[in-house]
Amino acid sequence: MSNTERQTIIQNIETEKNKVSCLYKIKEKTETFTKTLFLTLFDKSINVEEYMNLLELEFKGLADLVCFEDDNPCRDKWTEYMQRLPEILKQLNQDAEFIYENDPAANSVEEVYLSYPGFYAIAIYRLSHELQKFGLPLVPRLMSESAHTLTGTDINPAAKIGVPFFVDHATGVVIGETSVIKDRVKIYQGVTLGALSVDKNMINKKRHPTIESDVTIYANATILGGKTVIGKNSTIGGNVWLTSSVEDNSLVTHKPQIQIKSK
Repeated sequence: MSNTERQTIIQNIETEKNKVSCLYKIKEKTETFTKTLFLTLFDKSINVEEYMNLLELEFKGLADLVCFEDDNPCRDKWTEYMQRLPEILKQLNQDAEFIYENDPAANSVEEVYLSYPGFYAIAIYRLSHELQKFGLPLVPRLMSESAHTLTGTDINPAAKIGVPFFVDHATGVVIGETSVIKDRVKIYQGVTLGALSVDKNMINKKRHPTIESDVTIYANATILGGKTVIGKNSTIGGNVWLTSSVEDNSLVTHKPQIQIKSK
């Protein structure tokens, strides 16, 4: 390859690259911030004061990358966020206790903290949700995607989820942006709380279901639609497909037709 050809290729790459204003170090720094945040809240060997100082530096470094206003108001959000951390930690401790109380396989709350991907996904959701409410650009979604990568659970940080909450086994769970989940809800692997259709015109509309308190949703159930409401104290069985509301205290099941033939 001649030097001219090589330079042409490089120029073409630069031209296409300039169409996207993307800094991958934002993703890397968000992942570092998320890990530091989790350790600060849950590792007893960590000096909280020392790590809070570190978190402030990491947060303000992220703010410099994702906020483009001249006065950089994103930096100022750290104080508000720090003030919310004790309450978020209190909620997460309730989540962990709820998981322990409802899973016979859990031998201790410590096991939940250390090894349950569902708890980790919930923790990062609650921590990113608060930043989402503050209007910090990009970072909350990158935090949730970091948890998604590690756990297989995709919880949009804009969803509204009550306390306590239990996601068991975690893998394959999807909770959409406008989902509303009330208190003491239990969800198992493969559950989707999604939209009936994907249309950019629905960006400011409720597209995902509402799950009232004390509902259990078993594996691989799919519940779709912004007008769909699952009434309190209901149980949704495995593999159920729902696009309409159900009343309080409902039991919804799916009966597959299975045929077994002898050889």
